[in-house]
Amino acid sequence: MKKEILLVGGSGFLGLNLIKSLENDENYRITSVSRTRPKNLKKNKNFNFIKADFSNFNQIKKSLKKKNFNFIINFGGNINHDNKSQIEKSHFRLCSNLVRFFRKKKINLFIQAGSSMEYGSTQSPNYENLKCKPKSYYGISKLKSTQLLKDSGLNYIVLRLYQIYGPHQKINRLIPIAINQLLRNKALNVSSGVQSRDFLYIDDFIKLIKKILLSKTPLKGIYNVGSGKPFTVKQVLEKIKKLIKSGNINFNVVKMKKSETKKSYPNVKKIEKIFKWKSKIKLDAGLKKTIKFYEKN
Repeated sequence: MKKEILLVGGSGFLGLNLIKSLENDENYRITSVSRTRPKNLKKNKNFNFIKADFSNFNQIKKSLKKKNFNFIINFGGNINHDNKSQIEKSHFRLCSNLVRFFRKKKINLFIQAGSSMEYGSTQSPNYENLKCKPKSYYGISKLKSTQLLKDSGLNYIVLRLYQIYGPHQKINRLIPIAINQLLRNKALNVSSGVQSRDFLYIDDFIKLIKKILLSKTPLKGIYNVGSGKPFTVKQVLEKIKKLIKSGNINFNVVKMKKSETKKSYPNVKKIEKIFKWKSKIKLDAGLKKTIKFYEKN
């Protein structure tokens, strides 16, 4: 019998890659919800789409009143981190509405996309039991969502994501911006690049989600998700420049944001142990695959 998945945010970077990976898997039927239809997806018996905004509770009731799900995967939310009201609406209110709707229903697991920004100014490597000190509206909204799930009574898992990159990511994130500029032989103006970050290739993340869906392990809790190997932003940009061999990177031109943390990378031993999962794709290999995608698209 097929497991029913409700995927909120199916037209985004994470959701689209998950759908592409599972759409021909006979074990699952995916109902994808977003405000825009996922691109490049053909009709499929294992996939259906609902156009709705679940930050509006009435739209959830209207869309899902006759449906039952085994898994709720919440990848929804506005990726513009500067608009406080939009962040609150598309992250915390959306999560709150989902919890409210599913709290008394029988579901196997609620999977929430959390964020490394929940930790804020805490010392890296971040451990899951650290006291969080978020510095941004986005981090605060994500932390509120985590706390809501902890108090919900649902079987939940919060995946605190670090920098996930790869094909289909919108060109408003560090790696796609850099690739886009350098492929067009243009200059890229950036800060000093001393910030340490953890970069995880999308295929490794999707394999983790699949392991979670199949797991019989008690799941409840918070898990850091990353490669466990930090790089500075400068190192990453220089790797991209070396692979593309065009354009130019100008460091020390842009000022770092006040809310930006200089060192943000995780300890990932908990998720590696519980799910027998490790990132397999090295940064250089992941960058090559990502560059190839943007060259074609």
